[in-house]
Amino acid sequence: MPFEKIPSIRIPNWVTPRTVIVAVFIIPIVIAAFTSYFIVDQKELAAVLRFGRFNRIAKPGLHFKLPFGVEQNFNVPTQVVLKEEFGFRTDLPGINSIRSTQDFPGESIMLTGDLNIVDVEWIIQYRIDNVYNWLFKIQERGKTIRDISQSVINELVGDRAIFDVIGAERGNIETRGQDMMNKLFDDYELGIRVTTVKLLNIVPPVGTVQAAFEDVNKAIQDRNRLINEGQEAYNQAIPKNIGQAEQIIQEAEGYAIERVNEAEGDVARYLKVQSEYNKSPGVTRTRLYYEMFEAVFADAKDVDLIDKSLGNFIPFKALNTPALSLTHEGAR
Repeated sequence: MPFEKIPSIRIPNWVTPRTVIVAVFIIPIVIAAFTSYFIVDQKELAAVLRFGRFNRIAKPGLHFKLPFGVEQNFNVPTQVVLKEEFGFRTDLPGINSIRSTQDFPGESIMLTGDLNIVDVEWIIQYRIDNVYNWLFKIQERGKTIRDISQSVINELVGDRAIFDVIGAERGNIETRGQDMMNKLFDDYELGIRVTTVKLLNIVPPVGTVQAAFEDVNKAIQDRNRLINEGQEAYNQAIPKNIGQAEQIIQEAEGYAIERVNEAEGDVARYLKVQSEYNKSPGVTRTRLYYEMFEAVFADAKDVDLIDKSLGNFIPFKALNTPALSLTHEGAR
């Protein structure tokens, strides 16, 4: 068989040994330029690996690294609050979140301490506080977080009666759950810190008893509301009454001091008059007599004085004038 003719490959005119040499040098330089730096956002920290082994932590900003994949960076959002939902899912998060219509009873159905079944929906919020542990210590981080959270909430609900879970112990479960989760996450070296555990809907499973439990829950809420209203009324009334009582007491004390001062002044005035009377009885008696008339008729107008036998009018009748000329004999 004759050999077939191999078609010749036509090389473009611009491909010359010089362009090949230039490309061999330029392309590595370009690749090195684009792979020798990385940027860390303000809400992140970055772990830098050299030949696949952890080397350092990079803070926010522009950083340089060895090119050609010798060093790799993994940015981790350490200042972002992350969330896990249990018993429900949110399809569209935001201000007006839209929940999924799908239920997850395997996460929310629990047995209480008094052998009742309750449906609990809750969330946890956490932040990454150790980049190295978060990246390299645990392989299935999401599953580990969810398993530990479910275990803790199931334990806390299982230690309490159903009415305590619905009412009085709700806040205690949230606080204890946060502490227990953080301890377990530290033991597992997961590198996260739980900031919030929030119980949302706590109801019996759908059935004939759900309405009764909802009535009980409503009664508990009404009781708490009435207690708060009564406490508010008490806080408003008691300080007001205490203030009024203190005002009355102060007024009474002021009146007592005033009366005592007046009595002491009267006594001092009487003693002074007595002293003058002892010195000049007649003059003092006449003066007191005149002062009595001045006090009695101080506000009177057009007053005429007559003697006791109605014999005639007393000649001097202007008793309300400052200068009173009246003898003791005429007044009688």
